[in-house]
Amino acid sequence: MNEILLRRKNKVILEKGSAAVADCRAVATIMKNVEALGYTFSQALTERLQTFDRSELLRFYQELLPLLKGLVGADVVYRPMYPNFPESVMEEDYARLFLNAVFHYWSEGRLYPYEEKNERLPLFDETGVSVLDLGTPQDMQDIFTLLCQSKTSLSQTDKEDLAWLFEHESLVLPEEIPLKENAALVGKLYLENVPAAQAAQLARFCRTATDVLRLITAMSDGDISLAENTRFRSFKRRERRILMALLAGCGSIEEDMLRYKNKWIRVGERLHPSEYGKAQFAKVTEAFYKLRNDVKIETFAGKVTRAMEAADYSSALCMLKERPGELARKLDLLLRNTDDKEQVIAAFGETAGAVSTPVLLQVREHFMRRTEKTDIRVFFPKGSLARCHYIENTLPDIEKTYCDRIVGICEKALMEQYGKRGLLGRVYLSEAFRRFIVPFSQRSAGKTLKAVTRGSRMPFGQHTKAFRAFIWWTNTGEGETPDRVDIDLSAAFFDENWRYLEHVSYTNLRSAKYRACHSGDIVNGGPKSGAGVSEFLDVDIDSAVEYGARYIVYQVYNYTGQKYADIPNAKFGWMGREDVKSGEIYEPRTVEQRMDLAAQSTVSIPVIFDCVEREVIWCDMGLSINGCRADCGGNNVESNLSSVAAVCYSMVHIEKPNLYDLIDLHIRARGRRVPDRNDADIVFDLESGITPFDTEVFMGQYL
Repeated sequence: MNEILLRRKNKVILEKGSAAVADCRAVATIMKNVEALGYTFSQALTERLQTFDRSELLRFYQELLPLLKGLVGADVVYRPMYPNFPESVMEEDYARLFLNAVFHYWSEGRLYPYEEKNERLPLFDETGVSVLDLGTPQDMQDIFTLLCQSKTSLSQTDKEDLAWLFEHESLVLPEEIPLKENAALVGKLYLENVPAAQAAQLARFCRTATDVLRLITAMSDGDISLAENTRFRSFKRRERRILMALLAGCGSIEEDMLRYKNKWIRVGERLHPSEYGKAQFAKVTEAFYKLRNDVKIETFAGKVTRAMEAADYSSALCMLKERPGELARKLDLLLRNTDDKEQVIAAFGETAGAVSTPVLLQVREHFMRRTEKTDIRVFFPKGSLARCHYIENTLPDIEKTYCDRIVGICEKALMEQYGKRGLLGRVYLSEAFRRFIVPFSQRSAGKTLKAVTRGSRMPFGQHTKAFRAFIWWTNTGEGETPDRVDIDLSAAFFDENWRYLEHVSYTNLRSAKYRACHSGDIVNGGPKSGAGVSEFLDVDIDSAVEYGARYIVYQVYNYTGQKYADIPNAKFGWMGREDVKSGEIYEPRTVEQRMDLAAQSTVSIPVIFDCVEREVIWCDMGLSINGCRADCGGNNVESNLSSVAAVCYSMVHIEKPNLYDLIDLHIRARGRRVPDRNDADIVFDLESGITPFDTEVFMGQYL
């Protein structure tokens, strides 16, 4: 419970203690110790701890410390090849570095260069702290409700938290779950945790055949976005009867099932619909019969497509008005092809109020930028793996007046929908929110210290002069060499036009020009239950800019080829450092972001640093290595420079609705903006109030 609260709200729940007299010295000692991890306590939490006796304080500390260490990655030992990094790498001659690497490779990662660790100066960096506050059970209900009511897909971490809350907490299920994917997940949890669950109780989550398919996919631990194939499990007879009854109650199902024909045929092999006889579930058995035997089924999409292919846009428009969301998604296609653009705009104006707010926001953003001349269009295809996809922008022009009218219709519809929600009162909104992307889809997001939407830009720390990235991992097995895992940390330097300048990796441990260095290539993670190994990579920001670099792209390659999802222990993160020569190599309180490497890929691009704008661009992307240059060693930074430059160029130029515009629409619809945060009832800012990292708040409350 407190792990979820700490990660999401920086809070802990504590009952009042039994001490007669406050043990202020013990409380102060605990506060001093957690400060080393970048945390401190609020007044409310401090006062609650003063009601604890010595044994209660000890128990609290023993429970809190591992949780905080886990958040910043300090729960493991960081063991680089050179314990006096960065000096030992920057000062050693190349021949010695080369021989050290060769001996390490020959020993399959068991031999390390001998280097006695020197005493290091204390940490000189000025670092901020995160304030831990006292939570309440209502905080748990709020998290649960916001996750259930999210209008966007949930990350794997969100799903795990939702499952834990469903199982362990007595929480009230909201009346409405707007997103179909999340409804399927809740339906699965309902079946697992409510022994007497019936089809009638689950009908609220399943109103179409595709809703039932998502539920079946969730029950099989598959991809509920339905973008990827799922190996459907066998179902108990009780489960089969419930699923058949849900399908029978969905109204017309044949067209819906045809959209995912092959999936449904495989599902039919698990449901055995013929067992129940035609009379009991006649509609369902008939639909499965038609799918298996390729009986023609007339579909809405087919009729719309035929009308548009015949240039009968009036008929297509009449049909699309019956499904406002489909009309909104086809607006660009209609406007650039039909001569009667007024008819299209009028139809959208009539139906926009029935379009979901996430779709309206994306349509608004698209047409706001539709007349801008851009070389590429950027997409993130639906699925569990984040891969940036881009194509050449060949869209014909649409007159700005039409685009502006679409934007106006979207804003009017959004404000009408937002205006029906409760009043906000006085609101302070930071300009920094313009740099953060609205969290429309989190399904492929990794588990991180701070939840950030892909493409968002975070400012560098005030005192940050260098970045120190780190990785930590182990092998997949317990032996020293079986199931060996070799992960490599790299950084590539590009100028403002994405021309490659240099890289630092295991093949090039240091760059004098960019004052960057790598801590040494380790090729064996050690036993799965062991201490693990780590690599670090420092980059000095000012030297990068001085020699023409603008973008630094950190990458993590799995040289031994296992997907990160199959590796039990793998982390990436970075520290913002003022002085890399002071403090330990790893200093928890300087950690700015940490993530678990767990994607279905062998290459990860976690982050891009824009050294000119002094911003961190969050990526959390997988990269395909198909077509990489084998003459450069295969799975490494040299082999993938063109692919890295292309996807990172796309990421830097991605255009998505931002949090500032989202909250501004809410303020215009149901609040009043104030310039002074001290006068506000609700604060949206980087460090306090509702921050851009409170993604569940935006997904469940403001979208």
